Amino acid sequence: MNEAFSLEGRTALVTGGNGGLGLSMALGLHGAGARVAVTGRNQEKNALVPECLEVHTMDVRDERSIAQTIYEIVKTHGALDILVNNAGIGRRASVTELPREEWEEIVGVNLTGAFLCSKHAVPSMRSTGRGGKIVNIGSMYSQFGVPNSVSYGATKHGILGLTRAMAVELGRDGIQVNAILHGWYITAMTQHLKSSPNFDFVRRKTPAGRWGNPEDLVGAVVFLSSAASDFITGAAIPVDGGYSVTDRPLYD
Repeated sequence: MNEAFSLEGRTALVTGGNGGLGLSMALGLHGAGARVAVTGRNQEKNALVPECLEVHTMDVRDERSIAQTIYEIVKTHGALDILVNNAGIGRRASVTELPREEWEEIVGVNLTGAFLCSKHAVPSMRSTGRGGKIVNIGSMYSQFGVPNSVSYGATKHGILGLTRAMAVELGRDGIQVNAILHGWYITAMTQHLKSSPNFDFVRRKTPAGRWGNPEDLVGAVVFLSSAASDFITGAAIPVDGGYSVTDRPLYD
């Protein structure tokens, strides 16, 4: 491996890394040489995480839980160099139908959680003197509106603001903060769409001609976590097969 992309000697934390896209990214970081911890609230899913990853039960809405988890990681490994703010949820409801409680839950996980994890990760990154990397997982819906999912769209737009603000503030500490904007991926959460007309519409509108697989995110997250991206900060990189750059279906 090119040394610029190597994560040897680095410690990473991936929130919501006990399944789906998070688990794929965590395994990719591990494959690049990092020691990787993942978090999740679901104990059953946590128990299925491969042994090569360190697992912590953590709720990104609970600041005390976050502080304790990061303390344990730093105590064990000496530092936390990479944070991937991946934990996220969504609910389908229009602006007039979404209960406030659900709005606050989604904001708490998707946006406040990323803020709190960053807040408690940064001191460790500063203390090593070698900086660090924060990768926030946004969405193609960080760039445009999404019908009947107002809370998800609002929080993913918020991720871009958080990314840019932290990039400006933390640059002097040698900490780069960037975002990955994923598109339509085949995961457990989207399996039900395979029988819907939307599944084929996505394929036809995506220049790559297919849905994404979780492994398609690995290259971007390793790059943004490595020295290869030391002069990139405040960026938002779409990893969506081109879905967001075309206005019409391209395939039959």
